[in-house]
Amino acid sequence: MKIQHLFFLALLISCQKEKTVTKKSVVSAPKKKTEIIVPAENDFSKTDTIPISENGDPSETDYILARVLSHKVDKDSIVTVKYQLDFYLNKIKTTSTEVSIENYEKGSEWSASFSLAPAATKRSSFIEVDFGFPACDYTHENYLYYLNNNDLQVVYHWFRMSGSGISIEFTNPSEKPNPDFIYCKTVMFESDDDNDEMGTETHSDSIGFQFKNNKWTKQLLSVEDKVYFKKRMSFNEFNAIK
Repeated sequence: MKIQHLFFLALLISCQKEKTVTKKSVVSAPKKKTEIIVPAENDFSKTDTIPISENGDPSETDYILARVLSHKVDKDSIVTVKYQLDFYLNKIKTTSTEVSIENYEKGSEWSASFSLAPAATKRSSFIEVDFGFPACDYTHENYLYYLNNNDLQVVYHWFRMSGSGISIEFTNPSEKPNPDFIYCKTVMFESDDDNDEMGTETHSDSIGFQFKNNKWTKQLLSVEDKVYFKKRMSFNEFNAIK
């Protein structure tokens, strides 16, 4: 009987050792990443040249080079592209900056124009940059840059829906080449329910921008999301003003 007890005891110890080894040998599989970062040269190797327009005429000497640094696709297939923008004035590179475009749409295009310049000024310090798909009902990203020598600042960054009838309008009240105060407002045309040719122009969300200590700061000048100006007009009159 003692020999049998010893035999079963040895067998029990052996099983416990096997179980212990089995537990230690289990390795959990690494979690799958939900975001993939793709090198720029694989899919976005082209560098876009963006002429900076003045009064609707694209410049041959003032332009921006937009180069893709990287792009990533998340688990919901939303593409975010990171660009480097190189600014050239008189064909000389002056400065660079980086921007990230979320919800990138294939076929999207860049455009740029000098902004807020008085009539007598040939080249403004303000440059407005637009990026988006050239069709109605697509979201565009817009930037208003202030370029003074090699110093580049983003004055304002906003989004707009193409073809929506809503726009952001900037004003330089002093009409100086290098103002220390500008402002913008959201302008919208709402057509009548029974007549698309007639409607109301509205203004809202007025924002002031002050240049102080070599930096632009912003301040809301009107109550947010509240219309402070209305005017009845036809759609043709509204477009003529623009």
